Amino acid sequence: MVTDTIGDFIIRIKNANLAKKDLMTLYNSKMKFAIAEALVRAGYIKSVSKNKNSKMIEIALEYKSDKSPKITNVDRISKPSRRIYNKSSEIKFFKNNENTIILSTPKGILSNKEAHKQGVGGEVLFKIW
Repeated sequence: MVTDTIGDFIIRIKNANLAKKDLMTLYNSKMKFAIAEALVRAGYIKSVSKNKNSKMIEIALEYKSDKSPKITNVDRISKPSRRIYNKSSEIKFFKNNENTIILSTPKGILSNKEAHKQGVGGEVLFKIW
């Protein structure tokens, strides 16, 4: 039994991307779908869609022009045993723009750039690069 569903979800996306899969399916939940939509907006996956006949979501993975994976690693920041929160002024940015932080905010699941533009903080879910 998986107790950290978000951690399991992002590791499955990373592993499918490293295995060069084009499409992956997972069981649906509101949180997983919202995270997948945030990853689409951040450019890490192509698309996400709900399968109407079953309780699954389909994720189309994105690759660089040389067919290398866009997602090389993920780091779970806030865990079920230890929650990490940041104010909007504490949100980190990276010089090379390779890393993205995904946050759970009052305005939904957002990347660090989107949260900074909207001026909101929240729980730091994970870092992806």
